[in-house]
Amino acid sequence: MHIKQIYLRLKSWTAKLFNKIKPGDYSIKGAAYGLLIGSGIFFVIEVLGMARNFSDPWIMALGALIILASVLLAYLGSWLIKKLNEIPKPFKIALLMGSILLLLVRFGDPRIVVFLILVFSLLGAGVAVFKPKHFKKLTLPKKSIAVLGFGLGIAGIGAFSYFLLIRGLEMKPLINAAKLSEEKITPLDLESPANPGSYEVEFFTYGSGKDKRREEFAEGVKFHTGSVDGTAFLDHWEGLSSKYRTYAWGFDFRELPVNGRVWKPKGKGPFPLVLIVHGNHPMQDYSDPGYEYLGELLASRGFILVSVDENFLNGSWSDFPNGLEKENDARGWMLLEHLRQWKEWNQDPSHELFGQVAMDKLALIGHSRGGEAVGHAAMLNQMDFYPDDASIPLGYHFDIQSVIAIAPVDGQYKPGSSLTKFKSVSYLGIHGAQDQDVESFDGAKQYERISFTDSLYRFKAGVYIGNANHGQFNSSWGDNDMLATFGGVLNRGQLMDPKDQETIAKVFITAFLETTLNHKTGYLPLFTDARKGRNWLPETIYLNQFEDSKSKFWAGFDEDYDVLSLSDGGKAQGENLSVWREGEVIPKYGLKGTRAVFLGWNYEEFGEDSLDWDAANKPALLDSIRASYTLTLGPKSFRPDSSSVLIFSLAESDESSNPKSSGKWIKNNSNEEDNSGEEKEEDESEEEKSDEEEDEDEKALTPLDLTLELTDEQGERISFLLSEFSPLQRLIKSRVMKIQFLDKKDETESIFQLYQFDLAKLAVQNPLFQVEKLKQIRFIFDQSEAGVVVLDQVGLMPRFPEESGSQD
Repeated sequence: MHIKQIYLRLKSWTAKLFNKIKPGDYSIKGAAYGLLIGSGIFFVIEVLGMARNFSDPWIMALGALIILASVLLAYLGSWLIKKLNEIPKPFKIALLMGSILLLLVRFGDPRIVVFLILVFSLLGAGVAVFKPKHFKKLTLPKKSIAVLGFGLGIAGIGAFSYFLLIRGLEMKPLINAAKLSEEKITPLDLESPANPGSYEVEFFTYGSGKDKRREEFAEGVKFHTGSVDGTAFLDHWEGLSSKYRTYAWGFDFRELPVNGRVWKPKGKGPFPLVLIVHGNHPMQDYSDPGYEYLGELLASRGFILVSVDENFLNGSWSDFPNGLEKENDARGWMLLEHLRQWKEWNQDPSHELFGQVAMDKLALIGHSRGGEAVGHAAMLNQMDFYPDDASIPLGYHFDIQSVIAIAPVDGQYKPGSSLTKFKSVSYLGIHGAQDQDVESFDGAKQYERISFTDSLYRFKAGVYIGNANHGQFNSSWGDNDMLATFGGVLNRGQLMDPKDQETIAKVFITAFLETTLNHKTGYLPLFTDARKGRNWLPETIYLNQFEDSKSKFWAGFDEDYDVLSLSDGGKAQGENLSVWREGEVIPKYGLKGTRAVFLGWNYEEFGEDSLDWDAANKPALLDSIRASYTLTLGPKSFRPDSSSVLIFSLAESDESSNPKSSGKWIKNNSNEEDNSGEEKEEDESEEEKSDEEEDEDEKALTPLDLTLELTDEQGERISFLLSEFSPLQRLIKSRVMKIQFLDKKDETESIFQLYQFDLAKLAVQNPLFQVEKLKQIRFIFDQSEAGVVVLDQVGLMPRFPEESGSQD
């Protein structure tokens, strides 16, 4: 019996069975009336109850309107369903199947799917219609429609192909604010940290020696390691997905291998040891080789670099309906197990690596999920027991001195349902503004949760890079952060060259390790101001965050909700501000984990919109309208000395500088008539105005500037512009998908820049000013017509040593 005959018999039998049990007309009508009456009764009761509870009878009128609207929508929906049912069956099947298939293609936006359905349909219809015998029979109008439709399909395919082939679309130009003042900043007179050192480099691998997929961790290993049991740290290594995972790797969660790729300087040592771990990526597209560029460089400079293999914890196509979840604690724990292995080798007199490692000079580097994992490793390293299950002992307590997180995620694992915190470890977070995977600077969140409690010098820093993405920090990941097959949907026109991005990683990572492990302070200023390394770094926008263990703050804005109080007992006061509030700093996703003060000004509200703010000499403003924010130190507040540097963090906010544009804040338009009472003439047509507004939208925004005024206890003052260090960088905006240009929608977030002013140098302008008796710090918004800034962490840090050297 043929398959077709079997199918027809099965279909006939199913139809007969359904006819025996399907509801009749009376049942269907009864169900309809029951549904309508029951839902109507409950809705009327709800409306009457609301009218009574809210004491507002107009709610009943609203209820009547909702009933009327539901009737109209029901008939409209029924009509649409009827029309959909009228679609010919072959096209209906194709439409449903094609939609499912195209939605599974990673285009990143459903509008592309709708466009392609239309284009493919037009092309297919055209090809079918153009059969010679059929086309001749068509009337002239139908022939015209067929030709037009086919032409539109061809044009659509051409347009989409062009859309995919172009690298990217032009963004609104952005001025690099820091570069405007870079001549005031002396670059470091040191060799580039990206330059190779003098050591000869050897490469080897260690691991289980029986890896079924990778020769370098099978017969190619130089040193054999045992496996570790990850039962306590892994969820969902189970089900069909995990059966494939176990099959693919040849082991399960109870036998996780300790595999590593090593770049080591030749010599006796002992050498600092640095582990680097990748993030989540398709598990069989191995990620650990992608840091060779760092391994070769660091080993040549006297560091042992190990690229840790954790590909077996990565995602897979088989992760359906789910795969491993919240496994980042396992990623961090595995790093500690690698350190344990190195400690054993280092202490074993019979081993070739005996005495080769300086176990008091350890650092961890992580990328993406690995960037979160290194934070977990630093936390778990300081604990005796696993925080989610105290029956699991830890007790590692290695001398981890520093942690680097490259484009990290945050909060994927939450110990004790909270976010990871650790202390007394130096930290560097690196992130690219064009990251198409982890779009928010999550390293800045971990930055806020690090404290320094010991007596050693520590610091934490953040570097935000204007044209860097996610994947180009790993040479095997590249510029397709979405891993889209049709990578052309990504807007990659904003990305820097991958070698430039690697150079940036080399400079900051090497400088950080030289500073934190080898105690060379010469590179330290680089982390407060990237312009210090402009002789080494590719040109782009860099924003720096920085705080060291010697920094002290008068204002952190985390202590309470009173806008007048300061952390150190002082007082705050605002004048003529259109925005003044303290609140959470909110990035693209989640919360940054810190509060700051938001300050806005808008001189249009005072009728000052006709002033020329683009002129070299800014307009003179009356005291009665000048916007300012003043911090007054308390009697017990700490005071600066001759070595103090005034510091604060500043960023632009994308909110309105005139949030109250109605009511008592409404702009007074009474001046639209001149003194003679005659109406002003329209000098420009509406079209010309529209053209001007469009041109204005395309102009690069001038970086913001302001005046700072310091007053001592005797009333002596010094004042200077923010731009003496740098104007404030306007928000870095991105459109990571090309289709975002249709929406004209930018993605951005407020990223802090550390500002620093040497008080002793500033005091030269007024010999009577006494730095040690500083009383007030005033931010005067007199250099730009309007704006909103975010201010945080106002305080002092000591001046850096001017020469390089050692710091114990």
